[in-house]
Amino acid sequence: MGLFDSKSLVLRIALGVVLGAVVGMFLPKLGQHAGILGELFVGLLKAIAPMLVLILVTSALANLQRAEASGPAISLTLLLYLAGTVGAALVALVMSLLFPQQLHLLSAAQGTPPGSVFAVLEDVLRRMVDNPIRALIEANFLACLVWGVLFGISFRRAPDSMRQALASVSERFTEIVRWIIQLAPLGIFGLVSATVAQVGLEALLDYVNLALLLVAAMLLVALGINALIVVFMTRKNPYPLILACLRESGVTAFFTRSSAANIPVNLALSERLGLPSALYSVTIPVGATINMAGAAITITVLTLAAVNTLGLEVGIFSSLLLCIVAALAACGASGVPSGSLLLIPLACGLFGISSDVAMQVVAVGFVISVVQDSAETALNSSTDVVFTATVSERLGLSREVD
Repeated sequence: MGLFDSKSLVLRIALGVVLGAVVGMFLPKLGQHAGILGELFVGLLKAIAPMLVLILVTSALANLQRAEASGPAISLTLLLYLAGTVGAALVALVMSLLFPQQLHLLSAAQGTPPGSVFAVLEDVLRRMVDNPIRALIEANFLACLVWGVLFGISFRRAPDSMRQALASVSERFTEIVRWIIQLAPLGIFGLVSATVAQVGLEALLDYVNLALLLVAAMLLVALGINALIVVFMTRKNPYPLILACLRESGVTAFFTRSSAANIPVNLALSERLGLPSALYSVTIPVGATINMAGAAITITVLTLAAVNTLGLEVGIFSSLLLCIVAALAACGASGVPSGSLLLIPLACGLFGISSDVAMQVVAVGFVISVVQDSAETALNSSTDVVFTATVSERLGLSREVD
């Protein structure tokens, strides 16, 4: 497996983290200016990602051999995404009951939360059928995926020369992604130095316990729930795969704080793992849209913290209903920084909490978002590859590694 060929990149990223923290703490003005490196890196990833998704999915389906069992593999991966998200919400529920949190409410955050779970699902359906050109411009990954599937199915009837040309274009886009990923150490240096310079550590002290609970729940899901799912599916030691995905996908996602921006990273990692492109070219973009275990944890924990703050009683039925709502709402969270926070008022509505109070809870979420959203994205994004690789192993799928 060619996964460990990129150890030097991980070491360079770690060096970028350390140097960024030092610069941000001791040279804050320089750290703020260095933030442009992070913005450029994330901008490159976000710019290439929509076209990459469209081209990869189209090429994979157009050149798919009929003997390949990609259909069942994709369905099984989506099922694992759902199971993992619901499991994450249940973990957050248990952790919140064991370690109840209360909040010092702030002024309300800006933004318009959705009115119901159905509003979230309706928005997802509308985004699926967006104009393909506009989808590329606005980075609507769900629409890019849908059109990629339709184009890919249509191009299956195209001449061999055209399908080979699609495969060649896909390879060139993949190579560009490799070039961009090599810039990760510089980009992460800029992101860390700017974050430390602007936020510092003082802003987090009032909410350390809440941030620790969120991170602990996410680690428990990554190393516990995901591990159980991998063992159940493959009967093998899950930790080499999980730790590799956390190191190679989670670290980058932690600092970019965007599942969408991490799509190229996950596609490159899947290729190094030797996974079949017909599988990961579909499941990775889908996962960046609907596999949101971290978002389910954030929604559940902050909602229950609001409940505790207001002294409301929560029954077992209401708690389980919250987990279901959190899982469904998480699937509608956008793959951008802090995309899950505006879904908190939706969950708070289950307990009759007013939107004004709920938006104050959202404001608390933004205060700790430098930790919460980073850990959330790392869990979401790394899990996409974990479950894709798990299904590939379960069904005995593989791809010849160049």
